[in-house]
Amino acid sequence: MKTEIEKVLTMVQEGKVDATKASELIEVLNNRESGSSLSSKKTAYADKTLKIRVVSSDNDNVSVNLPIKLIKVMLKAGYNIAGNIPQSEKYVKDLDIDILIEAIENELDGPIVDVKSADGDTVSVFIE
Repeated sequence: MKTEIEKVLTMVQEGKVDATKASELIEVLNNRESGSSLSSKKTAYADKTLKIRVVSSDNDNVSVNLPIKLIKVMLKAGYNIAGNIPQSEKYVKDLDIDILIEAIENELDGPIVDVKSADGDTVSVFIE
């Protein structure tokens, strides 16, 4: 199944499918391997979205929405890939993705990060 998930992630990188479709494909792969569907509670949480919002006083705003279904797989794969690329290795070496993975496994809901700078910039990470 690992190679099938890697193929799905490659399709996302190549722009052949979007994140929502990829999460659906990965869910089908997981269900097929386990032979059963997720419980209604897990399904409800899996349908949530991790949202990242950056609002800059210079109007350099960022809005990212990632389906929870896809987050865990992408975090691990992306972290491993970035750690093996010399140009990006220095940026990920001190990242602790296990914190976010643990939050997902414990079905954390609501705000995760909320930062406001003195010059009016804000960064928010939350699940809803």
